[in-house]
Amino acid sequence: MPSPNPLFRSEVLALSAYPVADAQGLIKLDAMENPYSWPDALKNQWWAAIKDCPVNRYPDPAARRLTETLRGHDQINPKWGLLLGNGSDEIIQMLLMALPPNARVLAPVPGFVMYKQISDSLGLSYQGIALKADNFSLDLGAMLTAIEQNSPAIIFIAYPNNPTGNLFEAADIAAIIDAAPGLVVIDEAYAPFANASFLAGLDRYPHLLVMRTVSKLGLAGLRLGYLVGDPAIIGELNKIRLPYNINSLTQLTADFALQHKAVFEQQTQTICSERGRVFAALQHTNGITAYPSAANFILFKTLPGQANAVFAAIKQQGVLIKNLNPQGGLLVDCLRVTIGKPEENDAFLQALAQALLSR
Repeated sequence: MPSPNPLFRSEVLALSAYPVADAQGLIKLDAMENPYSWPDALKNQWWAAIKDCPVNRYPDPAARRLTETLRGHDQINPKWGLLLGNGSDEIIQMLLMALPPNARVLAPVPGFVMYKQISDSLGLSYQGIALKADNFSLDLGAMLTAIEQNSPAIIFIAYPNNPTGNLFEAADIAAIIDAAPGLVVIDEAYAPFANASFLAGLDRYPHLLVMRTVSKLGLAGLRLGYLVGDPAIIGELNKIRLPYNINSLTQLTADFALQHKAVFEQQTQTICSERGRVFAALQHTNGITAYPSAANFILFKTLPGQANAVFAAIKQQGVLIKNLNPQGGLLVDCLRVTIGKPEENDAFLQALAQALLSR
């Protein structure tokens, strides 16, 4: 069998696969998931709804019923185009695949790693602009300079940002959209926890696109993301969308779940309440700097050089969080914890306290 080296593009060979930690046997607080399952009565209704799903047939290629449900759920005006993807990752991939070779991609860093990962895999020119070190806010001057000098074809801005959790100033984002010569994608994956959105900006900015997902809401296993914007732009992207990319079970389940909005709103409120409690506890923990979050996770920093050991000690006690220290840059000494159920959050805080005692 031939070596892959002469077969694959150099950009692919230079990549590392996206790492996913094995959480078996651990309290899983590393992946920004909703920790709550559905009430038994709702599960029974769901089973009844999907029992006759025609899995022997291809799904509706346009996911028409689900699309209309999403429009109603997010109050998306019918005049805007809506593109569905197998998670937000596939939408990012479609956006970047549509660009010309060597197109420039711009995003704040640290940010969602898939903007760079997919850009690099396609041989595009990715440029990350560092956030301000003191509070992870946008460096507006640096962003505007990069736009003027490099004329990026697309700019990604996560709102709230991942992995820092903060909401950038809306005025700064508006200034970036005003200056952008190409597309601007506002990634609102954590919108359920933020009470902030740029959906209303679609009326003002024809080159603005808003991307969302149902993953953080509590449907991560369905892998469903969607993009809202100018129908002409959505139409072009639809040309490269793979046929039948949203499977039948996802279409049926997401449509069913989104019609029970109150269940997820209650879960979201509980998560936000727990976020406040965990943040307050971290603020009063010696040796820890916690950063305010509008998402369902909290970024915090250890004393210099301790992040790896603290992460390992917490994991040894049965709690898995995310170690961001290896990414370097502004994330040196940083760890990130997803907000779980109250008892899971208590276990994390206890494990953290014990880990710090051993330092």
